[in-house]
Amino acid sequence: ELVVSVREAHPVWGGRKIRGFLLRQGHLGVPAASTITRILRSRGLLSQKTRQGPFISFEHPAPNDLWQMDFKGWFWLRDRRHQVHTLGVLDDHSRYNLCLAACSNERTETVKGLLTGAFGNYGLPYRMLMDNGSPWGNDAGQPWTPLTVWLVDLGITIVHSRPFHPQTAGKEERFHLTLDLEVISQRPDWDTYQQVQDAYDDWRPLYNHHRPHDSLGETVVPADRYRPSPRDLPTRIEEPAYPDGTHHRRVDTINGTISWRGHTHRVGRAFRGRTVGIRSTPQEGTYHVYYRHHHIRTITTP
Repeated sequence: ELVVSVREAHPVWGGRKIRGFLLRQGHLGVPAASTITRILRSRGLLSQKTRQGPFISFEHPAPNDLWQMDFKGWFWLRDRRHQVHTLGVLDDHSRYNLCLAACSNERTETVKGLLTGAFGNYGLPYRMLMDNGSPWGNDAGQPWTPLTVWLVDLGITIVHSRPFHPQTAGKEERFHLTLDLEVISQRPDWDTYQQVQDAYDDWRPLYNHHRPHDSLGETVVPADRYRPSPRDLPTRIEEPAYPDGTHHRRVDTINGTISWRGHTHRVGRAFRGRTVGIRSTPQEGTYHVYYRHHHIRTITTP
């Protein structure tokens, strides 16, 4: 009866998940996952037998080494006029969810505001992984947008997944699948953004603190492995500092270009008004352009 009650409360949990959950609750004599699966099947709570191989997953060695960020595919509200765009941010090491928001758009200012809240709560990661879509990239493979430049200003290294390879951010993709199964698909329709957000806010503590994560261990939850970052959100952004021997150029505030050796070179509108550094290379007439610690492009002169 206890197994059935957990399954009814969490209709997509299988034998291993329910066993880990019951063990974390302090229950004694919890049967094997295979036995729980048979109980579910005998009660008609498991429609078909599923096969699942061993988990093989790379992870960064410590919390906040890397955060993964992505928008889940949108879905309609009941009125079929408004779309819900779900932003998720996940710590790679622990799978701890740091931000889960039901948004009406995927705009820079929306994401920036949500990330500011996450950074205030958990500190800054060392690196962030994202795909090549808006607002942190574009279809032309250009990784520099106002959002990614802002993240670099905060001291975060930006990493983009390879085009057409969503598995690079596989943990965030898997998190979105879990969210879809356990929350979004549990209602035929959603009425308002706030209704969706309330459901996310109710489920997020369950995911982080009570729901065992198969890739972490039988009874391990993300909160067991996550610790906030010691890097605080800065209150002031300092001007870039470049090594000796670096030439400085201010990026044009309109076109995103710089002048170098009598020629105009485009570095990107995302850097408008900022100072970039130019360094020579062993190849004559070829120079690397940097913004802070990031190489942003290579230019050549006759």
